Amino acid sequence: MIPRTMSTQHPDNARVPDWCGGSIIEGDAEVREAFLAFSSLGCDEAMWDSEGKDIDTNVVRKLLSDYPDYFRDNVIGESVFLTYRIPNPRIEVAERKIVTQTLQTIPLSADVASLFHKRKTIPVFEVILPFTTTGKELLWLHEYYRQAISGAEGLRLDGSIVVKDWVGSFRPKTISVIPLIEDMRSLLAIDRIVREYIERVRVRSLRVFIARSDPALNYGLLSAVILSKLALSKLGGVEKRTGVRIHPIIGVGSMPFRGHLNPENVERFLMEYKGLSTATTQSALRYDHSPEKVKRTIRILNENLPNGEPVNISKEDEELLRGSLDKFKASYQKRIEELAALINALASYVPERRARKLHIGLFGYSRSVRSVTTPRAIPFAAVFYSMGIPPEFIGVEALRDLSEREWKAVESCYLNMKHDLGVAGKYVSWESINMLMEMNQRVAKRVAIDEEKLRAGLGRLMSDLAVAEELLSIRLGPSDNVSRRHENFINNFLISYIDNEDNDARVAFIEAAMLRRCLG
Repeated sequence: MIPRTMSTQHPDNARVPDWCGGSIIEGDAEVREAFLAFSSLGCDEAMWDSEGKDIDTNVVRKLLSDYPDYFRDNVIGESVFLTYRIPNPRIEVAERKIVTQTLQTIPLSADVASLFHKRKTIPVFEVILPFTTTGKELLWLHEYYRQAISGAEGLRLDGSIVVKDWVGSFRPKTISVIPLIEDMRSLLAIDRIVREYIERVRVRSLRVFIARSDPALNYGLLSAVILSKLALSKLGGVEKRTGVRIHPIIGVGSMPFRGHLNPENVERFLMEYKGLSTATTQSALRYDHSPEKVKRTIRILNENLPNGEPVNISKEDEELLRGSLDKFKASYQKRIEELAALINALASYVPERRARKLHIGLFGYSRSVRSVTTPRAIPFAAVFYSMGIPPEFIGVEALRDLSEREWKAVESCYLNMKHDLGVAGKYVSWESINMLMEMNQRVAKRVAIDEEKLRAGLGRLMSDLAVAEELLSIRLGPSDNVSRRHENFINNFLISYIDNEDNDARVAFIEAAMLRRCLG
């Protein structure tokens, strides 16, 4: 069985669930969260995330001991699934030993579960590798587990006993590796990465995780959608050429910038991203909407995934889309580079929802933007919504630079472009933008940024909004009572920030987030 809905631990929720004892979901609360995702909401998979955060490696033992009645009937690894995400040793150098620590718990979990069920079961057998850029990285992870962990059972100790006879056998013998593809170059070469792995490790099927948030953070909304669609098309091609079943996963948030999966948009989401097997249900989806709406959304996903074949993008259209990507990326990154200081200053008002370690994202490693660092995708998006400039519009001015053929290719690829930008458009606040421009000097002083650089960056964002209005005929600004109240709160946030009233600023920030039903 391939899971269809993956509960994740993304810290994008504005509201804190009632069952959480504090403002941060951590420790045993995350174990309870996984149980509730299965038992109450209907998700059939939970990601257990050790990338950028501490996790409880005894999760299987705790789930079985705390909720025995449920898991006797719903066996982990058979009807519900727990999937580890580990740090990538190539990127998270300080955390790379967590890889070995996490993998070591997989055979232990099998022993615990087998004792619980009184038969052999394997609760954890898949591992997600973030920032995958080559098939070799997947092979290394696969082989490390096979040789160093399960393979350790054959080691002979002092010539008289082998490890297996001393501590028991190790199961599973191998693990399934799920590549998480996140950067532009790798998404455009996703077929090569996957083929490189399956040529070395004979598999009948492979799950492949397409990132949606980090591409939006690094290249903008338009690029992120195009990259996702190209990746799905390429994976469809790999399946046809190799005969290996490919099961794509996509990691999406609630607002259009990060994927636009929410109760009001679930049908359009399924129409946009054809060819999926699994979608993530992140914290904002689960906690910022009514339980009835959440369960309905998850039920729709469970009933409709997989959602058919991916759209095949021709070589000609791919070339046109690649040309468009270059223009979108350049336009987007120029604005982020100019406003990085403001983004980082305002990000301090984003409330923590998970206990995460420092992580600076791809901008910190990117030479193309001269080492500009930004927050992660969720606080990044939250900052722009709180300025009255939804991040969906950053760099949209590049639409003017498309040729007629490129424009048609983009429209054909991104089916819901006008709809998504229209949804984001109601969170545009001209009043807030004018405030930032008029108080440019005070804002620049507070942020410690060059005044002209700040003005130039804000001016480019206003050009983006103007192009969206002109080319897509989108009405920008509050259009209902919720968005009008949202505008009031972000106006209060900016006024409080400029006046150094930090407590009032934090209150207004979170009130606005609760109205849009996510942080970012």
